[in-house]
Amino acid sequence: MASSRKSQQSPDFRKRIAVALSGGLDSVVLLDTVCKAVKQHSQSEVFVFHIHHGLQKAADEWLVFCEKLAKHYQVPFDFRLLHLDQSQGNIEARARAGRYEALANLCEDYGIEDLLLAHHQNDQAETVLLQLMRGAGVAGLSGMPELRYIAGKSKPMTIWRPLLHQSRAELEAYAKEHRLQWMEDPSNRNRKYRRNAIRKDIIPKLEKIQPQVVANIARSASLLSEAQGLLDRLALEDGKDILQQASLKVKPLLAKAKSDMPAANNILRYWLKQNHLAMPSQERLEAWWRDLHSAGADTQLQWVHDEQEIRMWRGQLHIIPEAAGRWVFKTIKATSKQPGLPTAWVKAAERDGVIEFRARSGSEKLQIRPNTPRKTLKNLFQEADIPPWQRNAPLLFIENQLVAVAGIGVSYPHLVQQGARVWPEWVQNPVK
Repeated sequence: MASSRKSQQSPDFRKRIAVALSGGLDSVVLLDTVCKAVKQHSQSEVFVFHIHHGLQKAADEWLVFCEKLAKHYQVPFDFRLLHLDQSQGNIEARARAGRYEALANLCEDYGIEDLLLAHHQNDQAETVLLQLMRGAGVAGLSGMPELRYIAGKSKPMTIWRPLLHQSRAELEAYAKEHRLQWMEDPSNRNRKYRRNAIRKDIIPKLEKIQPQVVANIARSASLLSEAQGLLDRLALEDGKDILQQASLKVKPLLAKAKSDMPAANNILRYWLKQNHLAMPSQERLEAWWRDLHSAGADTQLQWVHDEQEIRMWRGQLHIIPEAAGRWVFKTIKATSKQPGLPTAWVKAAERDGVIEFRARSGSEKLQIRPNTPRKTLKNLFQEADIPPWQRNAPLLFIENQLVAVAGIGVSYPHLVQQGARVWPEWVQNPVK
């Protein structure tokens, strides 16, 4: 956006948008160009979000700087504080995951549909080199997408990277021309982080060999992204009898592997990507195939990948979602024939604090249809063919009465056909 001639797509400035502001050069340039662009649209509203990682002493200064900058541009500002244990695991990866989750939560809170990130061309080149070092395939070498759609709690959100075609040198030139001020992150000089080592040591040496290496690597990422799109289309075609919405049929997958292993691997990787999971290493992929080939009809395989469980049940692979979420009450239109809970009753229960979310204790019963008896949840889960790991479903109680069970239904005796009414729905937390 600093040089719009290179930007091929742009977010809709007639809607609410948010800029992720770290205080560094790239995000300061992004904020400046966005604020100047939205002046042409009276209906536009820009929000600024900052993530305080708490990993360095200067983090408080960055927060203050970002808040002052938002005030300068006269745009709303908010932030989130992350609590990260530096002694555990890959701090870079955990900080990145925590940052995205916090930004998604902020967007949800403010009704933001478009989130703008300030990754630029040099970031893209560094990402591709990192992926190359770890032996990534086409998906990893595609780098960061210019835009990406993700599911939110209530509506989808789009992540934009409008500076992805701009080099850091171009951003510096823009900042100096417009006399912008920014903060320098001292951790960017620490070569113990692989990205910094690539930035400080590898790329300068490559530029001596090929001056346009950063732009060329970014171009390769774009071409590989197109190739990955073709692979995804091929996975859909090859997997039309294998891919389910949230599961994979094992028997036809093994048959595909026997006749065409690359195609079977492509289907499996596509399924993981569609469920927002990382690509497995070659060693892990080979171990999975060994497990699948040796599994019997009643075998219940269980893998842990990308902090998620993958299980085989009744001949299908399932990704087990986290149970964390919340009950929401959705208003039913007055013209609808759908039954629901009386709105006045629910509002009074909310006011009196007699709405509870509980876990199963094992003795609950529920009537979900007219002219049928109350049945135990065990029977209802079995009748609905619910997998075992989904049977610890969250329960909704109002005034100590079981009103709804996620995945099963709503208590029929509590429903009304007329008047103001709402429908209880269990909403799962978005994938991180």
